[in-house]
Amino acid sequence: MPFLEVKNLTMHYETLRGWVRAVDNVSFGLEKGDSLGLAGESGCGKTSVALSILRLLPRNAKIFDGSVILDGADLLKISEKKFRQEIRWKKISTIFQGAMNALHPTINIGDQITEAITLHEKISKKEALERAKRLLDLVGIGASRIDRYPHELSGGMKQRTMIAMSLACNPDIIIADEPTTALDVIIADQVLKVMEELRKKLNLSMIVISHDLSMIAEVCNKVAIMYAGKIVEQGDVVSIYKEPLHPYTQKLINAFPSVFGPKKDLSSIRGFPPDLLNPPPGCRFHPRCDYAMPICRKEEPPLVNCAKDHYVACHLIER
Repeated sequence: MPFLEVKNLTMHYETLRGWVRAVDNVSFGLEKGDSLGLAGESGCGKTSVALSILRLLPRNAKIFDGSVILDGADLLKISEKKFRQEIRWKKISTIFQGAMNALHPTINIGDQITEAITLHEKISKKEALERAKRLLDLVGIGASRIDRYPHELSGGMKQRTMIAMSLACNPDIIIADEPTTALDVIIADQVLKVMEELRKKLNLSMIVISHDLSMIAEVCNKVAIMYAGKIVEQGDVVSIYKEPLHPYTQKLINAFPSVFGPKKDLSSIRGFPPDLLNPPPGCRFHPRCDYAMPICRKEEPPLVNCAKDHYVACHLIER
């Protein structure tokens, strides 16, 4: 059984026009020490999956079905008080998108990190401060900067501070939502190397959310491709990037500079993702698919195992 198992997760947002089916029957597993990337176009449901796991959904969101199993317990059935005290930050923490806005501008970074520690653990402020210093050393900022304010740090340092904060309570799993947003390529590469080194050193499990396929290839060993609220393909990074089977995965990779092979001409994906207030019947990708068959317009393809740890939801596989 996986260390973290998401099973048939279904979450919708209520709007004035109806229910938006943002996450629809999503399932995946995460082993201890593994790193899973959630990739896809904007609006495909990646962040909504993460917010569902962390139980940080807005008021208009509702989980209709599914479970999130960690250490044998369903996190969706735990009381909010227990989840806040024992799960969030202590077992599952997060690196929020955009460190520029995630840090409080009038509180120094040392106090922000120690606050996360003292809220969840019964230790003194002095002990929390010492741990914060060790964390800043661990992520490459240095304990000497513990009294600095966010405006005194570069973008890369702010992102590393967010990583340090996510490690504050020694979690088992970190969910990183677009961790390199707004960083230039050199600083982004440095941040990714820090994340990968920490994952291996501390045996962390990670879920990395991004539309950047090269970033996922760098820090993840598994990937799940999402489209219109569903996972359409998942497996190990190398096999999916080199031999993608779902037409959407193929187009997504062809629209991005080559990760492994030589340079090639890029191609765009025609059309737009469907309106999840009223998604199309059958396969949700069929209006944009070059290989759509009559069955694709009527029946939704199941996610089937087509090779070792390689799953794909496409009628073409069955044919």
